[in-house]
Amino acid sequence: MVRKAATARKIEMDPATRLYLVEVDEPSLHEPSGDLERLARALKAEWGIEAVTADITLLGKLQEVLRKAKFRVTVAVNKSHNDTVARVLEVWPGLHEDGLYGLAIDLGSTTIAAHLTDIVTGEVLASAGIMNPQIRFGEDLMSRVSYAMMNPGGDVEMTRAVREAINTLAAEVAGEAGVDPQLIVETVFVCNPVMHHLLLGIDPVQLGQAPFALAIESSITLDSRDLGLTSINPRARTYILPCIAGHVGADSAAVALSEAPDKSEDLVLIADVGTNAEILLGDHGTVLACSSPTGPAFEGAQISSGQRAAPGAIEAIRIDPKTREPRFRVIGCDKWSDEEGFWDETAQTGITGICGSGIIEAVAEMRPAGLMDENGLIGSAAQTGSSRCIPEGRTHSYLIHDASAEGGPRITVTQGDVRAIQLAKSALYAGARLLMDARGIDRVDRVVLAGAFGAHISPLHAMVLGMIPDVPLEKVRSAGNAAGTGARIALGNIGSRAEIERLVREITKVETAVEPKFQDHFITSNAIPHKTDPFPELRKIVVLPEVEFNVKAESHQGRRRRRGPVPSSA
Repeated sequence: MVRKAATARKIEMDPATRLYLVEVDEPSLHEPSGDLERLARALKAEWGIEAVTADITLLGKLQEVLRKAKFRVTVAVNKSHNDTVARVLEVWPGLHEDGLYGLAIDLGSTTIAAHLTDIVTGEVLASAGIMNPQIRFGEDLMSRVSYAMMNPGGDVEMTRAVREAINTLAAEVAGEAGVDPQLIVETVFVCNPVMHHLLLGIDPVQLGQAPFALAIESSITLDSRDLGLTSINPRARTYILPCIAGHVGADSAAVALSEAPDKSEDLVLIADVGTNAEILLGDHGTVLACSSPTGPAFEGAQISSGQRAAPGAIEAIRIDPKTREPRFRVIGCDKWSDEEGFWDETAQTGITGICGSGIIEAVAEMRPAGLMDENGLIGSAAQTGSSRCIPEGRTHSYLIHDASAEGGPRITVTQGDVRAIQLAKSALYAGARLLMDARGIDRVDRVVLAGAFGAHISPLHAMVLGMIPDVPLEKVRSAGNAAGTGARIALGNIGSRAEIERLVREITKVETAVEPKFQDHFITSNAIPHKTDPFPELRKIVVLPEVEFNVKAESHQGRRRRRGPVPSSA
C-alpha cells in the first residue's frame, strides 16, 4: 500500500450534497401530480430549495420508497456553487442515519490516493493509496504521451487502466471504513494535466508538444458514472478542479487552495514534489506557477535498489561523518538499525530496498560525510577512507546494507543513483529559480514542501542537495499531501470551489519548456548543493568538505593527482 495519508486540517463544512428529511404530500385523484413534483414542493416548502431535478434511475425507485415510508423520506440533494437547479441523488425511507460520504482523490502519475470523507462532519474515515497502473505504459508523463502517440488506442488503454484502479481503490477504502459504497455520493479529483485528460478519456497528445494546449482548463462537474466509476452510488457527482496551464494541473490548483500563497504576508515558495514538480511562488500581491520534469527518482523509481514506500523499505538514513558508517530506519519499524530490537522487529519484512525519501537522505548524507564531492562523484575506499565505497565498473558505490549471504538484497547507492537524483533536484531548483527571476528576486522568505514525498523528507536533506533555494532551516516546513488536502477542502466547501476558480485565472504561468534560462539554471544546479549559489544559510549549520574525486592531469608537472576528503575534524 502506498503511503498517502490525509493531512490534519479543519475544514469549514458547506458541502454540495446535503441530507433533508421531508414529508411529501400523498397523491390523490384531486391532486394527481407526479411524485418528483410533490417531492420538489416539499423541499421548497420545508427547506427553501427552489428547484430540483432527478436522474431517471432515481425516478425508478422514488415511488416505491415513498410508499414504503408513508411519504416521509430522507433525500440527498446536490447543488454546487455554479448550479442553478439542485439534483436529488438518493432517497431513503424515513430518517436516514447511516451517513453520507465523498471521496477526495489525488490522481498522481505514480500513485493514486483516496480519502473517504464524511461530508456532514468533514471527518476523514479512511485513506488508501495504490500505484497508478499506467506506469506500465511509461514511468513519467511524457512517456505516456509518447505511448498514446505511437500506439493507436493507447490513450483508451490508459484511461481504462486508471478508471479500473480508481474503482478498486474506492471499494477498498469503503471496506476499510465499513461504509456502504452506495453512500458515496460525491468525488473530487485533483491531478496533473496528462492524468486529467486520461481520466476524462481525452487523448493527451497535444500536451506533448508546444504550445501544450489543454482540451479544457476550467473546472468540470459531471456524473461520476461518466468516468466509469461503478463502485460507488450510480448517481454520484464528480467535481474536477481547474488546471492552471498546459503542464500545471488541478493538483497544483489544489495546493494553492490548501496553502493560499495569494494570502501570504511573506514570499513563499511551494513545491509539490513527485514525478512532476509543480511549483508556486507568491504572496498577497502575485502568484506565479510552473511545472518541472523531475522524473520518478524522488519516488524510488529508476534507482538501483529503489522501491515504493512499503514495509521493509529504508525511509531514513544517517551517515557518521567520522566513521562514515550508516544507520537507517525502515517503514514499519520505529527503531534505527543501531538500536536494540531493530533486527528482531524487522525480521518478518526484512530490509527490502530504499524508497524515495531514503535515497534522497542517503545521497544528501554522503556529501557532508566526504563520500561524495560537489559534482556528485562517489570516491573510492582509498579516497574516502571507507571500505563501504566499493568498485562498480568504472565508478564506485556506497554500500548501505548487504544481506546477500542470507539470500537478501544488497542495497547500495550507485553513481547512477546519484545522477538520477541530481537530474531530478536540478529540474526542481531550476523551476524555482525561473519563478524567482520572474519576480526579480534572489531569495525567498520561506519554503513549503508538499506532496506525500515532501512529508517524509527532512528540510535539512533537501537543502544539502540543493533541491530548494537557500533559506534558514526553520523557514522550511512540510505541508504533507497538500493536493489531497485541497481536494478535501473542495469536497467539503462549495465556496472554496469558486475561490480556486477565481485564483487560477489570476495566477501567472511560466512555461519551463520554452524558457532559455531554464537550461542555464539546470546546469548550475547539478552541483551539490549548487555551483554558483553559496547557500550561506546552509553553511551556517553544515560543513561541506572540499573534496574532489576526479583524476586530473597536472600538465605543468607531467603527473596526476588525487584529492581526498578533508580530515573529519575539519
